[in-house]
Amino acid sequence: MTGSSTWSNANELARTVESQGFSGMLYTETGQVPWMQIAAAAMAAPSLTFTTGIAVAFPRSPMVSAQVAWELAGETHGKFRLGLGSQVKGHVVRRYSADFDRPARRLLDYVLAVQACFRAFRGEERLHHEGEFYNLSLLPDAWKPRSHEFGEIKVDISSVGPLMNRVAGQVADGVHVHPMHSMHYIQHRLLPEIEEGALLAGRQRADVDLIVPVFAIAGDTPEERSPWVHRAKTQIAFYGTTPNYAFQFEDLGFEGVTTALRDKMSAGDLQGMADTISDEMLDHFALVSTWDEMADRLKERYGGTASRVVMYLTEEHMRKDPESVDKWGEVARATRS
Repeated sequence: MTGSSTWSNANELARTVESQGFSGMLYTETGQVPWMQIAAAAMAAPSLTFTTGIAVAFPRSPMVSAQVAWELAGETHGKFRLGLGSQVKGHVVRRYSADFDRPARRLLDYVLAVQACFRAFRGEERLHHEGEFYNLSLLPDAWKPRSHEFGEIKVDISSVGPLMNRVAGQVADGVHVHPMHSMHYIQHRLLPEIEEGALLAGRQRADVDLIVPVFAIAGDTPEERSPWVHRAKTQIAFYGTTPNYAFQFEDLGFEGVTTALRDKMSAGDLQGMADTISDEMLDHFALVSTWDEMADRLKERYGGTASRVVMYLTEEHMRKDPESVDKWGEVARATRS
């Protein structure tokens, strides 16, 4: 997982990632759109798979998202997946000045509209999507993207709660699981809710890939792991202030955590927020191990469940500690073997 950077840095990072045996890169969208970085990275490391995790959907027309995805899929020879998400209301309405109402229904319609664009780009049918939120019906030949043989593009969405999880089951090729997750959440909430949506659409749960970001913390001593334990606890605490995620703690028997985190955030007590995440909580939301054990731990926890595991902190670790690059490469290669 990586985020905002220059094109030259994206190029260099991709070369490193490819040489170390990773299978791909996932690009977030915060202060910078992901498309140009992916193009720079793909030209430097053509064997990698690239995905957006996620690109913000609602501020963009489905046609715009489909066109960019189509171009990236063609230029990477099919090694691109389009990951879309709703973002939160404050950002969509106040930062992008876009509509947010009924986000689960809106994202369902959005994905269907993108898929209709792909079918039209492939020449299977004329563009015709009439949905609850989006209507697309005009695609003259002069505005149709150039054809290529990599038009079967996967469309994934991010989801956490039951409504969006069911949407994923109905229309998505994959789910970007929230970084703050436990296996209890995946087994007892996410997968059953995806299956409910899949049944509504005559699909199977296995039709939906799980793309899982992991707070993976590796080090051979507590001292080596300590800064990354703190970094993970800080990030989990930040995610945990969201009221809609309170169930993640409560399902595991940790009552009142979200309220405590919100109180400390209001007081500006960032260290107190991190301290609220106990080592017991961390064991549910992260993987902490020695370097030699990390690959086995990843496979033990996510094998048979995740289609891809995404290293949440690894790019930051590699950047701050160049000596960790080869070690993460060993983890990547061992995990893939």
